[in-house]
Amino acid sequence: MNDSVEKLLSICSNPLSPLEGVKDCSKFFSSPLSCELNTLLDRKNGCYGFESALHVFPYQTTHEEIGLADWNNKNLWISSYGDMAIGALYFAEDIFGGQFCLKSDGVYFFEPETAEFKKLTNTINEWCEMVLSDYQVITGYTLAHSWQKINGPIPSGYRLAPKIPFVAGGLYELDNLHICKSLELMKAAANIALQIRDTPNGSSVKIIVIN
Repeated sequence: MNDSVEKLLSICSNPLSPLEGVKDCSKFFSSPLSCELNTLLDRKNGCYGFESALHVFPYQTTHEEIGLADWNNKNLWISSYGDMAIGALYFAEDIFGGQFCLKSDGVYFFEPETAEFKKLTNTINEWCEMVLSDYQVITGYTLAHSWQKINGPIPSGYRLAPKIPFVAGGLYELDNLHICKSLELMKAAANIALQIRDTPNGSSVKIIVIN
């Protein structure tokens, strides 16, 4: 296994699901990187890192954790974005529900409130290296740590969501964060993304937030 993958996994939690069984992510998404994700999940089948700021989904669903197949089921949350979130395999998330995903040519970041994809690296090993070098920003660790010092550990299946959407000027500050189920966060963000989809940059827009 590549050094950066091994190093990242070594400082993360225990596996979230039993390791038994063959991991074949190509069943969900055809990409040369699927084999790299298989290798990562074969070494550690899902995990949390940096005080839960980073969440890597396990291959299969357990009674506490949702697995890759179910999280990538289009009817769960991806269809809430219309056609804006298709064409990727979502395998991990940051503390705010930002999705790390595979496309055919690399690892990308999917911003929930805008549905924008940003390419991060060409390989999963490079992604692991990036996370290790800048985890405070990439995973949201700083706010995750501060929030949990006050409120206690974040349960499985939950992330920190903004009370005022970030895209509407909400600040990355503790007072603007609340705990939210990951699925609810993604659906609420999809509602925002659809509303601003065709809005030119710099334009004013009225966003209707559905709780």
